[in-house]
Amino acid sequence: MASKLMDLVYWRSTSMTGVVFTGLVVCLASLFQLSAITVLSHICLGIMCVTFPLRLYYKLLELLRCNPGLHPFQAYLDYDSSLTDKETVMFVEEVVLLIAFAITELKRLLFIENVIDSLKFVLLLYLLTYVGVFTTGLTLIITAVIVLFSFPLLYKKQQVRIRRIVRTYKALEKKIRNWCLSVYETVRSSRPSAAASKALRSLQTESEGKVKQVSRTHMYTQ
Repeated sequence: MASKLMDLVYWRSTSMTGVVFTGLVVCLASLFQLSAITVLSHICLGIMCVTFPLRLYYKLLELLRCNPGLHPFQAYLDYDSSLTDKETVMFVEEVVLLIAFAITELKRLLFIENVIDSLKFVLLLYLLTYVGVFTTGLTLIITAVIVLFSFPLLYKKQQVRIRRIVRTYKALEKKIRNWCLSVYETVRSSRPSAAASKALRSLQTESEGKVKQVSRTHMYTQ
C-alpha cells in the first residue's frame, strides 16, 4: 500500500498519477458547490456509465460466440483488497498510537508542561485564526493535495538548488541561535556583578551611617 502511494506521489506511472490527481482535485473542488453525497453519487454514476455498457458489450459478444466468456473487469474483481488478521491488528495499533500521541501532546500543550512549547502553540493558534478568516478547510485540503503531488516532482528536478537553500536556512538559524545564546549568557553573567554592586552600595551606606553615628556621639561627649 505504501509503495503504491509512493509510486503515485513520485509520478512513476504518469497516466495513473494524472488520473488520480485530477480526480481528487475535481472532486474536492466540486464540494464547494455540491454536498459530499451528491459528489459521491455522481462519481459512481459516471463510473457505471462506462462499466455497464462495456459489460453488456462483452455479454453480447459472448452470446454471438465471439467471446469465450471473459469478464472485462475480471482483474479488478480478482484483486484482493482485504486485510489479514496481522495487518488489521497492525493498522489498529498504529491508529490507536496516533490518537494517544495526539491526546498526550494536546494535554502537554494546553496545561503548560513546557512554557516555550505552549507559547509556540498559542502563536500557531493565533495565526490559524487569521487563516480561517481568509480561507476554509476545504481550500487547505485542496492545497495540501496539490503540494503532495507537486513537491516530490519539484524536489526531484531541483534537488541541488533546494538542498542549497536548506543549508543556507540552517546556517542562518544556527547563527541566530548562537547570537541569542551569547546574549543570554552575557545578561546572565552581568547579573552577579549587578548584585555585587548593589551589596557594595548597601555596605557603603551602612558604613556611612556608622560614621555619622560615631561623629554624633563624639559631638555629644564634647
